[in-house]
Amino acid sequence: MDVKYNEIGAGYSLTRQADPYLTERILYHLEPQNSKLYLDIGCGTGNYTCALANKGLNFIGVEPSERMLIEAKRRNQQIEWLIGTAEHIPTENKIFDGIIATLTIHHWTDLKKAFVELNRVLADNGKIVIFTSTPKQMKGYWLNHYFPQMLHSSIIQMPSLSDVQEAIKQTSLEITDIEIYCIEDNLQECFLYSGKNNPDRYFNELLRRGISSFSSLANIEEVKQGLSKLKSDIDNQSFESIKDRYANELGDYSFIIIQKKVAH
Repeated sequence: MDVKYNEIGAGYSLTRQADPYLTERILYHLEPQNSKLYLDIGCGTGNYTCALANKGLNFIGVEPSERMLIEAKRRNQQIEWLIGTAEHIPTENKIFDGIIATLTIHHWTDLKKAFVELNRVLADNGKIVIFTSTPKQMKGYWLNHYFPQMLHSSIIQMPSLSDVQEAIKQTSLEITDIEIYCIEDNLQECFLYSGKNNPDRYFNELLRRGISSFSSLANIEEVKQGLSKLKSDIDNQSFESIKDRYANELGDYSFIIIQKKVAH
């Protein structure tokens, strides 16, 4: 994971709030119990950690950015917040019955090492719920039309499903389900493709600042030109035809469900 979020931590939680629907899907796939302990890896300012804790669940948040954790602690002092990464989790073995990772896997520096570490801290039969986007899905974003260099930089850092499969081979982990997610109009969390159906969102500088692709991977001039072209296309009513070119059935993001299998 990248400590670049120390730089964009200010105001992050204003645009990156836990979405109720995504929270419910995480709950559905995680199947948590109130008596068990769970981990939010790469928890950021604790959006989903807090949302799930508010439902009576016991969560620990692990995050490499001190600035993010300051905000997380401010929001909920009852939760234990730890500095750490997917590759180095400062806890004992097999203490978590489930792990969630929302829009963070692309920040992991070593995928194989990360899954070995997650396997270490996950209890037998425990689940990992990863919310992410795949390179194939991202190639279907209409953002490619306006910000091609930025999207290219975003896509190449994103692990594919085959990358995940390869990374977990040396562990007891196994992918058991994949559920695709398509952006809904009432989405409350403003991550990269949140403006799929509401392109005006991208004109909000605060929103862009909370998206790592815009804040860390983008060329300022490309963003300026892309936004100008996007505004022009919206104004002359040609945007919808451009958006339609990118229509596909791959979904925009994915829930990847992984379970720790125990040999009998």
